[in-house]
Amino acid sequence: MKTELVTTLKRQATRLIADLRDSGEPVLITEHGRPAAYLVDVDAYEFLQHRVQILEGIARGERAILENRTFSGGEARKRMKKWLA
Repeated sequence: MKTELVTTLKRQATRLIADLRDSGEPVLITEHGRPAAYLVDVDAYEFLQHRVQILEGIARGERAILENRTFSGGEARKRMKKWLA
């Protein structure tokens, strides 16, 4: 992963974005020697957001199982009948 100073981002944003488009490689932006932000291309960001949504759905399902908030297939069909008709 490429690392750049925040001052480089300020002065050369256009070049950094062009490099990012070409390589697809995220850029770690540092400020005062400490990580401050990541610069990622739009497709990578949207892919990660979609993946997080899927993982959150799985976590909700696991939590429902642990809390015994699940239904049998027949019970689920009965409850969903008005939407499945």
